[in-house]
Amino acid sequence: MTTSEKIKAEAKRLGFDFCGISKAGFLEEEALRLEKWLLNGMHGKMQYMENHFDKRLDPTILVPGAKSVISLMQNYYTPETQKSPTAPRISMYALGKDYHFVIKEKLWQLMDFIKQHIGEVNGRAFVDSAPVLEHSWAAKSGLGWIGKNTILINPKAGSLFFLAELILDLELETDTPMHDYCGTCNRCVEACPTGAIVDPYVVDGSKCISYFTIELKDELPEEYKGKFKNWAFGCDICQQVCPWNRFSTPHNEAGLMPDKNLLSMTESQWIEITEDVFNKLFRDSPLKRTGFKGMQRNIRFLKENIQPEILSGNDEKR
Repeated sequence: MTTSEKIKAEAKRLGFDFCGISKAGFLEEEALRLEKWLLNGMHGKMQYMENHFDKRLDPTILVPGAKSVISLMQNYYTPETQKSPTAPRISMYALGKDYHFVIKEKLWQLMDFIKQHIGEVNGRAFVDSAPVLEHSWAAKSGLGWIGKNTILINPKAGSLFFLAELILDLELETDTPMHDYCGTCNRCVEACPTGAIVDPYVVDGSKCISYFTIELKDELPEEYKGKFKNWAFGCDICQQVCPWNRFSTPHNEAGLMPDKNLLSMTESQWIEITEDVFNKLFRDSPLKRTGFKGMQRNIRFLKENIQPEILSGNDEKR
């Protein structure tokens, strides 16, 4: 086995679904797109997106001496859903434990394997927590293509995956980028209720429901009344309509299994939850990112601007 093959075999043993490798270097095409995106204000109030511009585009600055980027995919698809049709909707990726904890542990195990079986290397592990253009690196490593909703799509398994990276000063055999198979399909563009996908392959982050419900710290803008489709944390609409997600299969990662308490919560329970109970229930959940006050704001906005189709749902009688 080549060194790259050994790493991929160990990644699979650790539970990663896909692993690809690309050569570390400056992302020239992405630099032009990112600059234009920022100049057009599509990052909204996510000021951190303006920071570390060079590091986002060149991992050899982020990790001195970097030669390879190992991209990994962790499936989070589950057929389990929230029981109450009127409960504020939570994005699928946030139904279980915070993925940062689960995946970071696996990354360190993979790093230990490389050091023990291949040789001493220097590098860093990343899980959506540093200026790394993870979708771009995953596409360069042949794990899929970036769809019109700017999410990575794998032709065998869809797009419901977490992405992670090891950036190392180790020269490795690399993979070949994949062809784009979105074709003429525009389902994600047409389905976005806030018009965040302003053009195929261009998402205005400042119009995205995930941005509003997680990133934005201010009050939610009145012009988006009635457009959230009852999403209170994140949004899965552009992935739900993607034809490639018919190939999604349930994951078997114990640490990412949906929280039964969250799944069973009704609309009234979400409205009446106290801060102490919220912090106890969701201390290891992605929901802690927006926090109790943020969730209160989101739920209040949904209730004030409730969708007609939601009104027809049946919550428990109260």
